[in-house]
Amino acid sequence: MKSLFLAAALTATASIAAAAESYTLDASHSQVLFSYDHLGFSTTFGMFSGFEGDIIWDKDSPANSSVTVSMATKSLFTGWEARKGYFMSEEFFRATDEDLITFTSTSIEVTGDDTALITGDLTMNDVTKSVVLDAVLNQVGPHPFSGDEWAGFDATTTLLRSDFGLGAFGPAVGDEVQVQISIEAAKAK
Repeated sequence: MKSLFLAAALTATASIAAAAESYTLDASHSQVLFSYDHLGFSTTFGMFSGFEGDIIWDKDSPANSSVTVSMATKSLFTGWEARKGYFMSEEFFRATDEDLITFTSTSIEVTGDDTALITGDLTMNDVTKSVVLDAVLNQVGPHPFSGDEWAGFDATTTLLRSDFGLGAFGPAVGDEVQVQISIEAAKAK
């Protein structure tokens, strides 16, 4: 879900040179946050981090750019171990150590100087659905510590739990899941 946003956002900036360039996600500074309504009383949050991904960005032909991202389903962090265990149970993910959540880009629509809509296939819980990410380029340039070319962006989308076979306890527990993504990526050497 995560890196294609950068590909689209990067197409809108002239500060990166070359036709097709490869970027690798910085797992230590990339997160996917999600939230949903819990019985109308509160908003419950969770996060995935430490995931992997690659971006191939074609500045001259953004439609030829691509992004692939994968994260272990069990990398979910909820802040409460019992909730994570419940999410990994038969009621929701039925997760094994090998299960992955993946995102593969399918198209990019640049909407402004630093914005884009990125469409891709999200596979989660053995279900694949097309999703659109509303992406914003935060910054592209040399990393202040390493000097390497670096890029960062944010993106948002809304998913329905039920689309991925995760709709237990709906509608009491909200079906809509708000997703916020923040990514840093380094130009491959």
